[in-house]
Amino acid sequence: MDEASLRADMIEGLEHQIGEPIEPPVLTALQRVPRDPFVDDAPRGGAADGDDPHSLSLATVVRLVTALDVEEGDSVLVVGAGVGYSVAMLAEIAGARHVHAVDIDRSAVVAARSNLDAAGYGAVLVDRADGADGLPAYAPYDRILLEAAVVEPPRALREQLAPGGRIVYPRGAGVQTVAAIEPSSARGPDADDAPAPGADANAPPSTGDAEDDPAPAGFETVETHGPARLQPMLVDGEQPGTERNRTRREDAERAERGRRRRHGWEQDWIDWDDRL
Repeated sequence: MDEASLRADMIEGLEHQIGEPIEPPVLTALQRVPRDPFVDDAPRGGAADGDDPHSLSLATVVRLVTALDVEEGDSVLVVGAGVGYSVAMLAEIAGARHVHAVDIDRSAVVAARSNLDAAGYGAVLVDRADGADGLPAYAPYDRILLEAAVVEPPRALREQLAPGGRIVYPRGAGVQTVAAIEPSSARGPDADDAPAPGADANAPPSTGDAEDDPAPAGFETVETHGPARLQPMLVDGEQPGTERNRTRREDAERAERGRRRRHGWEQDWIDWDDRL
């Protein structure tokens, strides 16, 4: 079977899995972005979320990118570059020079840069940074995508969003819901109450200050896409190869500082006869 047929079968299977047709810009990106550079770098091929923190299932990628609602020329920040596949899809839609990505794991940054370059999206900026801090040097962003589960997006990311922009993130712990939020003022009081295309019919109403809307203060949920299971967002010091237990990590750091500290008997020799 040729590549075109395989890709068509993949897309048909994805539409069946997510239960709705794929939006045209996302569909075009799926058809154009090669999979090989990214799948080869994913130990499990991205078959299931949660197995590999750097690789997402195709269904989750489609849900995230669809909810982000990117247009050509939008400035985009991706928190959690992973293997770079979803970053490449966004680069295909918005333009590679408009897309920025960060990851706390240095090895993931190296892999994403290599994969994106091999796929033809080398103009995307991928940097090693704590995702909770965003990438303020290139802010503001029209769209911000978190590829890690959080209860709500960190304040720094919310502050780096352009007026009228949108943040998409997997909301919750365990099995999450892909949520899209926008500043409450972005939708005026006369905004159409009909759900946006592709939105979950069971999503909470976009009422901004509604008590049942789990969006952070000043934001409202405008779309939800269902379920995902992503790894939680890491903070600096929790990347692979680093002790994740904070107490043990800090104890080890204090012990190392103590080992390096100079004690009285280690001070340089002082000739007291010359000093007196």
